Amino acid sequence: MAPAARPWARALWRGCNGLMAAFFALAAFVQVNDPDAELWVVVYAIPAVLTLLVGFNPLVTGNIIWRSVSAVHVFLCVAWAVSLTYYLLRHGQQSLLHEEEGRELSGLVIITAWMSLCRSSSKNPVGGRIQVAIAIVIALFPFMSWVYIYVNKEMRSSWPTHCKTVI
Repeated sequence: MAPAARPWARALWRGCNGLMAAFFALAAFVQVNDPDAELWVVVYAIPAVLTLLVGFNPLVTGNIIWRSVSAVHVFLCVAWAVSLTYYLLRHGQQSLLHEEEGRELSGLVIITAWMSLCRSSSKNPVGGRIQVAIAIVIALFPFMSWVYIYVNKEMRSSWPTHCKTVI
């Protein structure tokens, strides 16, 4: 089906990209009091910019620069996620979101999933119903998680101070 035949899908895809760009930018912004903030600002700022570009023009994912930056970033995120998973399996003591490494791992997984979803935009700038549905779920997940964590004071009580003082 041609993208012109599904204007609702195009609007949802662009909206999801806008939402994810905002999430990545917000995630970069809240790193100010983290001990390794500089690293995490870069980790989140790159997908924020790439995602914003996709929101403006989904065909940008066909550009060699976009694809190269995305591929390198996803590769590094996957490698880092594997090392965090290994660490958590060996040393994790609480649930995933209670551990700082678990929250970091969650961020890396979200980045990887979203950037992988965006890569197909050059072939089909709107995506099929399944791609749009997946995009909606992924785009809403971090915000729903933040709301859940914000209202769950018990979960935040065991966090280090630098995590408690953000948003």
